[in-house]
Amino acid sequence: MKKGYSKPLLGQLIQKIAPRIGARIVIEPEWNIVGQVIYKSGQKRYFKYSSLDLNTQAASEIAKDKGYSDFFMKLMNYPTIPGKVFFSDKWALAIGSRDNLAAAERYARKLGFPLIVKPNSGSQGVGVALVYDKREFYDAMRFIFEGDRVAVVQKYVRGRDYRVVVLDNRVISAYERIPLNVIGDGESNILALLKKKQKMFRQTGRDTMIRFDDLRISQKLSHRGLSFRSIPKSGEQIFLLDNANLSTGGDSLDVTDKIHSEWKKFAVQLTDDMGLRLCGVDLMVDGDIMQSPKMAKKYWVIEINSAPGLDHYIRIGEEQEKIVEKLYLEVLKSME
Repeated sequence: MKKGYSKPLLGQLIQKIAPRIGARIVIEPEWNIVGQVIYKSGQKRYFKYSSLDLNTQAASEIAKDKGYSDFFMKLMNYPTIPGKVFFSDKWALAIGSRDNLAAAERYARKLGFPLIVKPNSGSQGVGVALVYDKREFYDAMRFIFEGDRVAVVQKYVRGRDYRVVVLDNRVISAYERIPLNVIGDGESNILALLKKKQKMFRQTGRDTMIRFDDLRISQKLSHRGLSFRSIPKSGEQIFLLDNANLSTGGDSLDVTDKIHSEWKKFAVQLTDDMGLRLCGVDLMVDGDIMQSPKMAKKYWVIEINSAPGLDHYIRIGEEQEKIVEKLYLEVLKSME
């Protein structure tokens, strides 16, 4: 983690910049995840993790629910990924729904493998899996239902994964997210390369912990006829996960100064239509976000995030650190 920042980021960052506008911060001392902003006027505002007193409660709650947010985006003709929500057997019985695990499997066969399954209310890529057959499907769904009562089954679409962050009708950051991967050196096996990557994370202050026992990694390798013992060729890139979340070991490439103006308009309009002021718009683009959307073969809104944590973005470089500090300074002013 960059010097001057410690986990969790938001509280530490706000505590650093609040004096610039004459505000002071009180953070609950035991866990350091919730805090109070006290302005010169006496006005008080609050934050928790990455959530701030900026978006309205209802809009934020809808954004956190992939099924509901998808419903409204479809209603407004935004290009969403074909999919449907299903319930754990216990929850389906409790609410009187037939959309249980068996129904999910029938839908999956109709949709066609491979496909994506993920928790309906999850974040940071936890539980997101690309499954190739019935066995993997049931394994992934049961894993999801250990922590969530609702799961999303989606068509698998290919493209480049981007996050565009909007604040009050303008894009303040955009970056491409690249899934966890290793680059071969012609000598080391995949496990050694992955351990080397984890060591690099620690050295650069990134708090991401790669789960070497993640079933998704071994399954992805298996589908390519590889294992942790396989030795990639020099320069060969081996992807180990299908979700591109930075929290699961993905990399990021800043495109804030390169994103096409039409994509900016798209993200700003979507944010406004969903009733949000601050939003992370996640896009899958079969093309390049530096070109007009008209140049893309296809594109989809993966999901939206009403509390887009910028913990990983801030670690891209000095310029991004300044952008994030400026962003949160504006957020502090807006909250008052």
